[in-house]
Amino acid sequence: MEPIIIVLIILVVLVFIALMKTVQVIPQASAAIVERFGRYTRTLNAGLNIVVPFIDSIRNRIDLREQVVPFPPQPVITQDNLVVNIDTVIYYQVTDARAATYEVSSFIQAIEQLTVTTLRNIIGGMDLERTLTSREEINAALRGVLDEATGKWGIRVNRVELKAIEPPTSIQDSMEKQMRADRDKRAAILTAEGIRQSQILTAEGEKQSAILRAEGEARAAALRAEGEAQAIRTVFESIHAGDADEKLLAYQYLQMLPKIAEGDANKLWIVPSEIGDALKGLSGAVGSFGAPGGGGGGTPKVTKESPRREQPPID
Repeated sequence: MEPIIIVLIILVVLVFIALMKTVQVIPQASAAIVERFGRYTRTLNAGLNIVVPFIDSIRNRIDLREQVVPFPPQPVITQDNLVVNIDTVIYYQVTDARAATYEVSSFIQAIEQLTVTTLRNIIGGMDLERTLTSREEINAALRGVLDEATGKWGIRVNRVELKAIEPPTSIQDSMEKQMRADRDKRAAILTAEGIRQSQILTAEGEKQSAILRAEGEARAAALRAEGEAQAIRTVFESIHAGDADEKLLAYQYLQMLPKIAEGDANKLWIVPSEIGDALKGLSGAVGSFGAPGGGGGGTPKVTKESPRREQPPID
């Protein structure tokens, strides 16, 4: 009985192994290459698949999702004989699992070498300045070459990016000095422009202020002149309305004489000839108060009128 049990156990194990090899579960976004006696038979897609055990075998399982592969820095010589190190990143996707398995031994290595040679061809026709400022152009050219070459491998290159472009150390120092000089130049230009603009605004402000001040002074002078004219007209009208006689006018004339001599600049004061007439009119007014019927009630004193003479100038 024991040999029979051993045989049954062996049969159960063989059936289990056969079932394991018969049922193949392929994950989503994956594919498997099936070979029968070393020859390609079919490609297994995602899901549950049945194969012939011990006859069919899984050659390769391929991920159909988009892959990202960074490549190490590669030295590339520019048109002006400068060596730059360029880091690249490739975004690719397997579209044909059979071609990716049988058309090329290692598509990753093939893509890397093709990227290096294509970069050297593209960068070799550019100088350093153009290389540093033409990343989009380099990416487009590199992607076009890779997409054309990898199409027969069942690979689609979706994107190519230059991660870094590193020129030599001496060139980096020179570029930093040039950039620093350009920044200093722009800062000096902006400072000078700011000072110029400030001076222009200050001058405009002073101009506007002077204009407004002159307008204010002119307006004030006009108002003063208008006020004085109005005052003169008022006095003139009052005098005429009051019917002033010569005695009042002579008194007003005498009151204005001291004001003529005011001021430190008046070194010479000339007495006008009309002052005698004014004094005569004023004395007549005073004498009228002493006449009969006047305000003094007394008898007027008769004096001999002395001849009028001109007053000497007062220094």
